[in-house]
Amino acid sequence: MNYIEAARTVIELEKEALTGVSQRLSESFTGAIELFKECLAQKGKIIIIGVGKSGNIGYKIAATLNSTGATAVVLNAQDALHGDLGMIDAGDVILAMSYSGETNEMINLIPFIKQQGNKIVALTSKPESSLGKYASYVLDSSVEKEACPLNLAPTASSTAMLVLGDAIAMVLLEARGFTKDDFAQYHPSGAIGKALLTKVNDIMRDGDQIPTVLPQASVLESLQEMSAKKAGICLIVENDRLCGIFTHGDFVRLYTKDHEAGKMTISEVMTESPVTIKDGLLAVEAVNTLRDHNIDDLVIMGADRRPVGIIDSQDLAKHKLL
Repeated sequence: MNYIEAARTVIELEKEALTGVSQRLSESFTGAIELFKECLAQKGKIIIIGVGKSGNIGYKIAATLNSTGATAVVLNAQDALHGDLGMIDAGDVILAMSYSGETNEMINLIPFIKQQGNKIVALTSKPESSLGKYASYVLDSSVEKEACPLNLAPTASSTAMLVLGDAIAMVLLEARGFTKDDFAQYHPSGAIGKALLTKVNDIMRDGDQIPTVLPQASVLESLQEMSAKKAGICLIVENDRLCGIFTHGDFVRLYTKDHEAGKMTISEVMTESPVTIKDGLLAVEAVNTLRDHNIDDLVIMGADRRPVGIIDSQDLAKHKLL
């Protein structure tokens, strides 16, 4: 048996299943999103109910929704019939998850939910099932076959449910206008939270910490300035305006071609239009900019092209933002 090929077969089968789920998306998905959006706007919550593997997937979907500001809780179908129905308030929307749509615990619970007036969004592989008939909107998670070689263990079908849950959470995020600042409020700990709560001004080097030279300075003088300020970048500034930058990497590339490079005038070899970001932005913008442009140093700009600070990747690491 070739283990790698067997694994690739599983992955390919699940990819094909997801393609099918994507192609079957309909206006029912739009209706479900609008229903969830209205529920959250009225300070309601999304109640996720599932049994077995569907219940396990439900916990992950709830975690994703909560992390993006959409209040969601998981209700165990069996416990609900023995007192936990009190978790459901008027205006809450139910996301009911069942592969067959005929799970006894789920079907026994639905009449009580409907009696309270709560609406149901069904996530099932059997839209025509009893669950599908009770639901206001049905999301079809059916797959042609499981990735299990016996076609028994929930694999492709559970992945389809998980991905549809992610789709709900992410589309709902956009529909509600959820921003990076909002995200930061729900992730105060760790690198993500710190990057989202910290401003570039909190971590940048400013004032006398910024290596600067005039355009007529030599390359050697710029290197000496970088060394004195322990930085990998030097700003070329005239009348408080940024003319360009020169980095240690620039010098290495220049010296490889010309061992007399240190005598050159910095204005001849500087980068005239460097990558910059504005002051006041979140530190995550600096993280993304450094990564997207594959650079180590970044200039922070104030008004009228006046440089107010620099950030390099070492600064981000020091502040535990990487």
